[in-house]
Amino acid sequence: MRLWIIAVVLVVITGFAWHMAQAGPAPEVGTMAPDFSLPSQDSPSVSLKDFRGKWVVLYFYPKDMTTGCTIEAHNFQRDQAEYAKRNAVVLGVSVDSVDSHKQFCAKEGLNFKLLSDSTHKVAGEYGSLMNFGVTEIAARHTFIIDPQGKIDRSYMTVDPNKHSPEVLSELDQLQKNSQAMNSH
Repeated sequence: MRLWIIAVVLVVITGFAWHMAQAGPAPEVGTMAPDFSLPSQDSPSVSLKDFRGKWVVLYFYPKDMTTGCTIEAHNFQRDQAEYAKRNAVVLGVSVDSVDSHKQFCAKEGLNFKLLSDSTHKVAGEYGSLMNFGVTEIAARHTFIIDPQGKIDRSYMTVDPNKHSPEVLSELDQLQKNSQAMNSH
């Protein structure tokens, strides 16, 4: 009995109660975005390189069907037409399974791609893997990737309620800057 109590105390002390630590460094703005191929809720494989020529909003989120993640996904869904006007696609990534993504999309009416990083490799490459107690989840981070595949902006602190309009505004600025550079 005494060993059991000690074990429980050790689990709590070592961080079971919401300890979060980032896995590794995020790729720097101006560098090529790490490429990947991951399954989505409706296709066996989605690769970053499939979207060359478009702006990509790559957002990592902790868990399907949780409050903050649902709010963030609804806002990205609401703004899909605005992203399309900007030649941009939204890709969500979590470590949840494809089946979990299917259920989340069906329940919440989401029609953009949610990618399953079940091996945690991609979240790790983007510095977006966190220890959450005894499990790992994706951190709430977003990267804007330009049409050539370079990271143009990263968000390491995200408010799910305001994030989609924030990203749209940043896309407008990045595209304006890109057009100004190309006209010289």
